[in-house]
Amino acid sequence: MSFLWGEFTMTELKMEPFGTMPGGDRIDLYTLTNTHGTSVAITTYGARLVKFERLVGGKPLDIVLGYETGEDYVADTASMGAIVGRHANRIAGGRVTIAGRPYQLELNTGSHKQNHIHGGSKGLHYHLWTAAIVDGGVAFTTISPDGEGGYPGNFEAKVTYRLTDDDALHISYRAISDADTICNLTNHTYFNLEGATADSVLDHEAQIYADEFTWADAESLPDGRILTVFGTPMDFTEPHRIGERIDADYDQLQMAGGYDHNWVLRGDIAPEPYSHLKKAARVVSKKTGLALSCYTTQVGMQFYTGNALGKNPLIGKGGKEFPRRGGFCLETQFFPNAPANPNFPQPELHMDEVWEAETVYKLDDL
Repeated sequence: MSFLWGEFTMTELKMEPFGTMPGGDRIDLYTLTNTHGTSVAITTYGARLVKFERLVGGKPLDIVLGYETGEDYVADTASMGAIVGRHANRIAGGRVTIAGRPYQLELNTGSHKQNHIHGGSKGLHYHLWTAAIVDGGVAFTTISPDGEGGYPGNFEAKVTYRLTDDDALHISYRAISDADTICNLTNHTYFNLEGATADSVLDHEAQIYADEFTWADAESLPDGRILTVFGTPMDFTEPHRIGERIDADYDQLQMAGGYDHNWVLRGDIAPEPYSHLKKAARVVSKKTGLALSCYTTQVGMQFYTGNALGKNPLIGKGGKEFPRRGGFCLETQFFPNAPANPNFPQPELHMDEVWEAETVYKLDDL
């Protein structure tokens, strides 16, 4: 079946059952395919990106780490492909002040579970979202009730996935709350341009369009310092192989076990037709000849190299255990721990205001 919706054209939109929640609710999978045969698949569980597949040498190559079934995603502990929030990334002590009032968020990360991450144990990536077919794609919606994770306000999130004929995946975010709250949503997909079951991303080359990054401690919490990348292994202003300096004798890499940091995006304008967005990153694999570019409206991007994969064995696609540094994430976001650092842009969402953001992941040949 062929669909033509405005500027977006797809040869196929397919919905199929993907599994069952512990309570019995059905998990669905939506697959979008463009006229070149490139396809993406998204599940209603966590609005997670399950597949991004393209023909390479005449054969399909899936570049997204993930699982075979919805039940596998329910058991996931690595936020594979997920929309995370209300606040992506970490907040020290789970302490926030909103409209002059202090709130204590759920403590669910850190060496002694003393910090907050990704919205807590009932964050958006654990929700079963509702799905609706829209112009060129699928819109996923969920509501986080007042008090969930410690956050004030009934919070509605809508995330729309669209696939264009130039092999670009558009992710559009929209959120609204009936009380002042925190809003910092991102996508936590692990990519590997050599394939979902490849062993490593260390031979990929990365470029990040940022001259600065936010220093972080051993708990991955920024303290407000914004440092230059120049003269450090954090300098990706020109392309570097990911594995080239990942184990350098540098405090940031030693504490994090590799790259897991927020870069402050310069604001370089993306090429047409994406000039309303800024360049965030470009990662390439010379082995497969693929390049993945990331464009966004957001101010920062967490570049994560899957340093924790393999610590707790998880079995993914093809029955293979995820290896350490087997995927990389490009998480567009507000800076981590922003509520504790007033000099950072603040992820505040005021009552009845609409928050919107957009990120594009675009595949090309080298």
